[in-house]
Order: sequence, then C-alpha cells, then structure tokens
Amino acid sequence: MKIAVSGKGGAGKPTLSANLVYCFSRDQYKVFAVDADPDANLGLTLGFDPQELDKMKPLIEMKELIQAKTGGGGLFYDLSPQVDDVLEDYSLKKGNISLIIMGAIKQGGTACYCKENSFLHAVINALLLDKDEVVLLDMSAGIEHLTRGTAGGVDLLLVVTEPNRAGIKTAGNVIKLARDLGIKRVKIIGNKIRKEEEEGIIRAAFPQDNIMGFIPFAEKIWERAASVDIPLFEDKDLLPGMGDIYKKVLGEVKD
Repeated sequence: MKIAVSGKGGAGKPTLSANLVYCFSRDQYKVFAVDADPDANLGLTLGFDPQELDKMKPLIEMKELIQAKTGGGGLFYDLSPQVDDVLEDYSLKKGNISLIIMGAIKQGGTACYCKENSFLHAVINALLLDKDEVVLLDMSAGIEHLTRGTAGGVDLLLVVTEPNRAGIKTAGNVIKLARDLGIKRVKIIGNKIRKEEEEGIIRAAFPQDNIMGFIPFAEKIWERAASVDIPLFEDKDLLPGMGDIYKKVLGEVKD
C-alpha cells in the first residue's frame, strides 16, 4: 500500500501523515514513513527522539553517498542507481516504523543537480515499486518528488486542505498535477474544521466523490504538535474522526 499526502503548507500534512502511520503500525504493518517535505516535521510529530532526528541528514544532502551510488565524478553517471541498502542503512527505526528524510528536489540554477535528483528519484522508485511494506510519503505543497514512472506506484494521493481560498487553490493545483502524472485515486480531506459552514466551503469546491472526510479542529492535537518533547503516538493522540478516515483509506488501497 503506497500513499502520498500533499497540500498547502500549514494544512496539517505531518499530523495527518503521522496519524496514518500510527494506525498502520498499530495494525502490525511494517511502515516506511517518508518525509519528503523540506520542513521535515514528520519524525517530530511521530514522537521520534529529537536528538536522533538532529543527527539525520536528508538524503539529498549526502554528497559522498550520492557520488558513490551514481558512479562518482565526471559527466557520466548512473540514472538508476541501486539504493536498496540506502533504505535500511539511512532510516531511523522505532518499532515497525522506518523513518526516511528525503529533502527537497533540487531546482535548476547555478549548479546542476542531475545526480542528486536522479538519486532521490531512484529511492522513491525503490520505495513505491519494489517494496511490499506500507509506504507513506509526506509531501511538500506539490508532488515534485514524483515522476510519471514513480507516480504509477502511488495507490492513493490524499490532499489535505483547510477551508480557505489559498488551501483550496493549492489542493486544486495538486489534483491537476496528479492527473497529469496518471495518479488514478486522489481524495480530499478537509482539516481544522471549526463549524458547518467551513465544511460547506470545501464541499462546494470539489466533487463529493473526491472528498474522503473532514477533521474538526482539536486544540489538544495542536498543543501536542507545539510541545518541545512530543511522546510517541497513542490512541488518545489520534485526530477526531481519524478511525473512519483510516478505514476509508484501507478500503481505497485494497480495492
């Protein structure tokens, strides 16, 4: 089961992703939790040790590893390096959860980032196309980490949005990108809903069949996310209504 989560910054992607990772882990699935957001908050939200997280470099910044995997220096390099060992050697494990921090896709500019991006795409390819375990990608506001080749491995894309114009616009852009890449199942989750009118704003913006559910604003959840020492997830930390959304996710990816 391969799931990607995207949406505008601040919409609550790491919290939703962490909730889903916990639900899968609780049900005895082995989970690769992949932080592909430049802000890299998924590990903290899951309750991993902050000191251990500080020691982790995003894969995109591991220059020596990238050089070794892509064939060293020069103009020629391997576009599809073997990275299976990377998934095991450079992940942080807790129970049946393996956390991987990707880093951002490098954009064009004064330097060429072809090797770095090829390496990162190879890692995504290995996760989505070669692994049998549950893989959950916590994406940035877009889906730049996915290519036409890797997007075919995504069983479900969840787009998280708040009930405001900016969030809905970003969600619409992500849906368009997903369709262009050939991702077949894309669902909307409305987050931080405070009143019925806000739910109506999201319902008016998207087809009803595309809406998976709504999560009400819960003060204790956001207080937990803001605390310095975040404990590991327990059932009491789940977002309101997360149980129903998790069941729907299972239904979508197992269908």
